[in-house]
Amino acid sequence: MLNQFSRTELLFGEKAMKYLKQCRVAVFGIGGVGGYAVEALARTGIGTLDLIDNDKICLTNLNRQIFATHSTIGKYKIDVAEARIYDICSDIKINKYPCFYLPETADNFDFTQYDYIIDAIDTMTGKIEIIMRANQANIPVISCMGAGNKLDPTAFKIADIYQTKVCPLARTMRHELKKRGIKNLKVVYSEEQPVKIINNLENSDTRRSIPASNAFVPSVAGLILAGEVIKDLVKLA
Repeated sequence: MLNQFSRTELLFGEKAMKYLKQCRVAVFGIGGVGGYAVEALARTGIGTLDLIDNDKICLTNLNRQIFATHSTIGKYKIDVAEARIYDICSDIKINKYPCFYLPETADNFDFTQYDYIIDAIDTMTGKIEIIMRANQANIPVISCMGAGNKLDPTAFKIADIYQTKVCPLARTMRHELKKRGIKNLKVVYSEEQPVKIINNLENSDTRRSIPASNAFVPSVAGLILAGEVIKDLVKLA
């Protein structure tokens, strides 16, 4: 009997689809990268999604974030994501956490409850804490490195953190994780050199830290993250 996952089942088989339905995946950060990962996971049949983000949608999100439209500006991303995902898959379970993941909020999460974790947040301290907690709980985690100031979506690669190159964020993460005894970490990263930002009023000296972005680079990173999660889980089915 046909259902909304029939085309996917042709690729993975019935057993794998039943397993994905039982899986719970946490996505930390549902912006330009994480938002696309969330939707792809829902459209592939993941049974439970935990969404962790405390941001509201703003005007500058419209150029790249899948949950951002003029009608959703000012709303919390996790609320908009929840409504959209339920409209795609009505029987999925969604757990929402309106907070930024940092060491001081880490105790609110029991990583042992997850089957897989996606790190799509921007803060270094938060990323490290996610990876450390996932490692302690022996739960697989995949982390996105820098996607800002990039133009080439074909430059993304999947590798262990210690095999990455070019990406400044990955370089810093390698150093910090090595100090903490983390021996491996699957990451999505880009080997494209960061593009020099055009100086204008929106990127003046007072706002130099704001990265440039677009519709096609973060989205590809998010879809790669979701694809790796699904492939890894299907292997366990």
